[in-house]
Amino acid sequence: MKICIVSDSHDRADPLLAAAQAAARAGASALVHCGDVIGANTLRPLDALGALGMAVHVVHGNNLGDALALARMAEASGGWLHYHGGEAELTLGGRRVYVTHYPHQAQGMACTADYDLVCCGHTHVAALVQQPNIRGQRTWLVNPGTVAGIGGPPTWVLGDLERMSFETCTLPS
Repeated sequence: MKICIVSDSHDRADPLLAAAQAAARAGASALVHCGDVIGANTLRPLDALGALGMAVHVVHGNNLGDALALARMAEASGGWLHYHGGEAELTLGGRRVYVTHYPHQAQGMACTADYDLVCCGHTHVAALVQQPNIRGQRTWLVNPGTVAGIGGPPTWVLGDLERMSFETCTLPS
C-alpha cells in the first residue's frame, strides 16, 4: 500500500491537492495529514480523491483552526475523510501508524517500538529518520515538511508500506 504524507498546509488547498493528485498517480490509496490544516475548506478539494477511494486521515496541530468544522466535514464526507483530533493510531496496509503534529511526541512514540511508522509535522522541514527503539530495532519517523512551502520548499512524502520505503517529493514552484 502506498500513502501520501503531508503536513502544514496552513489553509493552502492548491498545493495540498497537487500533492494528493501526484500521490494518487503514483498509486497511493490514503493520505495522512500531520496537522496545521487550519480551515476545513482546505480539505474540500480532496473530495474528488475520496470519490476515487483515497482515504484522508487528519490530525490537528498547534494552528488548530475550527476543530468542530473539521469534525462535521468528516462526518458528512461519506467515509473518505477521518478527523482524529490531536493524534491518530491507524492500521494502513497492515502496518501500525502513529500520527501527531509534534516532532518531540513523534520521536518518543517511535522509541516505543509500538509502531512501524510514526509521522509528524510542525518544523516545515522534511526528514526521513530510522529512529532507534527500545527493542534494539528502528522505527521510521517521517516528517514531510510543509506542503504549502512556508519557510521552505513545498514538500510531501510518498510512502510504500509494503516495502517500508519513503521518498520526499517537492512540488513545482
